[in-house]
Amino acid sequence: MDGEKEEYNASKIVVLEGVQGVRKRPAMYIGSTGSSGVLHLLFELIDNAVDEAMAGYCKNITVRLLKDETGDIGEVSDDGRGIPIDIMPKYNKSALEVIMTSLHSGAKFNNEVYKTAGGLHGVGLTVVNALSEFVEVRVRRNGKEYMQTYSRGIPTSDLVEVGPASTTGTTIKFKPDPEIFPSPKFDSMALKERLSYTSYLNPGIRIRFIDERFDQREDLVYYSERGLIDFLAELNKGLSTITSPIYFRKEVEQNLMEFAVQYNNGYDEKLESFVNSIKTDEGGTHVIGFRSALTRAITNYIEKNKMLNGKKDIKINGDDVREGLTAIVSIRIPNPEFEGQTKEKLGNTKVKSVVETTFYSFFSQYLEEHPTDARAIAEKAINAAIARESARKARELVRKKSIFDNVVLPGKLADCIEADPDKSEIFIVEGESAGGSSKQGRDKMTQAILPLRGKILNVEKATDEKIFENAELRAMVAAFGTGIKETFNVENIRYKKIIIMTDADVDGSHIRTLLLTFFYRYLKKIIELGYVYIAQPPLYKISKGKEVYYCYSDSELNEKLKQLGEDANVQRYKGLGEMNPEQLWETTMNPEKRILKKVYISDAERADRLFSILMGMDVSERRKFLEEHAGEAAFLDI
Repeated sequence: MDGEKEEYNASKIVVLEGVQGVRKRPAMYIGSTGSSGVLHLLFELIDNAVDEAMAGYCKNITVRLLKDETGDIGEVSDDGRGIPIDIMPKYNKSALEVIMTSLHSGAKFNNEVYKTAGGLHGVGLTVVNALSEFVEVRVRRNGKEYMQTYSRGIPTSDLVEVGPASTTGTTIKFKPDPEIFPSPKFDSMALKERLSYTSYLNPGIRIRFIDERFDQREDLVYYSERGLIDFLAELNKGLSTITSPIYFRKEVEQNLMEFAVQYNNGYDEKLESFVNSIKTDEGGTHVIGFRSALTRAITNYIEKNKMLNGKKDIKINGDDVREGLTAIVSIRIPNPEFEGQTKEKLGNTKVKSVVETTFYSFFSQYLEEHPTDARAIAEKAINAAIARESARKARELVRKKSIFDNVVLPGKLADCIEADPDKSEIFIVEGESAGGSSKQGRDKMTQAILPLRGKILNVEKATDEKIFENAELRAMVAAFGTGIKETFNVENIRYKKIIIMTDADVDGSHIRTLLLTFFYRYLKKIIELGYVYIAQPPLYKISKGKEVYYCYSDSELNEKLKQLGEDANVQRYKGLGEMNPEQLWETTMNPEKRILKKVYISDAERADRLFSILMGMDVSERRKFLEEHAGEAAFLDI
């Protein structure tokens, strides 16, 4: 009968057995089924290999990427002890099969085997197995090599001995399942960044990366002798430092803590935090404890040495002491409580007080024993407080003039008709020519166009006042509707797709990187919410007879030319302005055909770091970088 409610009883309850729950709700375990989720599968395997290294049983890790007809294949190999293959009587299965097919299984729940571990939840291998089209595991133990295969979490072979082994370790090869992942491809740039910092956090471990997916094979080795000191130098590339690198390591109640700190003459804080070699992008209790101790130690030093005499209206706060700070906080603890399987934030409450007490004691003593560094840090904080107060007054003046809060939209904006932010998008377009084409080619109902004219401000060297005065940045913020700094409110945003559309050349990449850096530093929330995208205009137009094709990469071009033959005509697009409105719509703006890359916070973070090198004060570092990348036309690409 119409309107009759379904009875809710025991028959309606569904129990997902084994790996079914993982396949039904993959985002619960890997955060996303986008590119970050594909990489997360690889990270789970890398974390397990690093856990073997932290336990003292592994010195070499190899990460290899391969390609078949329908997607990418990943492989991680280590020279650790090898996953146990003996039978577990309770399950009448090998330990390997139990680990591969049962959630919350493994040796990391027992501190006797791993004192600290990153892959701690006991779901990593099971999740990789459940979300892979196939998995091949090879284990080297007791002078023999064993192998077992799986598909979508289910064994497809028995565990068999395949030959002798002169070494020990584990090799796992897998292919992300295209039924789960729309684009099962590995982002090598994000992966290489992960391998790089993993080598810094685990000095003495050699990590080899081999990418065999493309014509040009890539083979890199990541290795660090000095650990966090080397990492600090990498983070400070392009910046002029004003203190020595400060390093401290101490173990307290099974909590091993490492800190590396150095100040530069820039304005921003760069803080990288890790728990058991896992990067905690959202920080957590260890970061809260570190920042609290840093603020207390520096403000106490300033007060003790009466450095604010005559400046009684100036109050030093946490932001002031972190201006120009580059820091790495790496801790290793027995039982980390991460918020979510993706491990982006540490939740252990006790860790805060342990980190705070330990670092405060060390850093206070360091300031007393190193007066030159102490004075440089203190003066930097005082100057930051003075500048902050000055900027606050300037912003008040700005608000009075309604520069950012003015409801009047910029004249150069070609707005869309649709007022719903969920249905509206804005293209930030480089140059007047491309701006004209995009205005003519767009869908006026949902697509707004904001052309950028003139030089974009170098935010690396700019104070807040300069940024508030810049016409291009002001126009963007006014168009977005969010305000900036104290007046920022993301709920007022006018478009939930902000698309950066620049030329596919070095100049376009420069502008794109600059914009991402501005967003990262001043409008970070719009990146975190997934509102920022990068348009992917074609690099080539291929004509043969009446047929026209567009290619977005050199490899795509080569593939298409193989199909069409040598008599095809190839046009290399140097800029968006070379396309007429119809071509620009068809290739780059049409929602049904275009390629957009969503910007994640790690992308913006990478752009910010790269920008510090290219636009910072250190000319020699910039020259070195440009010489190393002189042959790469797209070296600024995200």
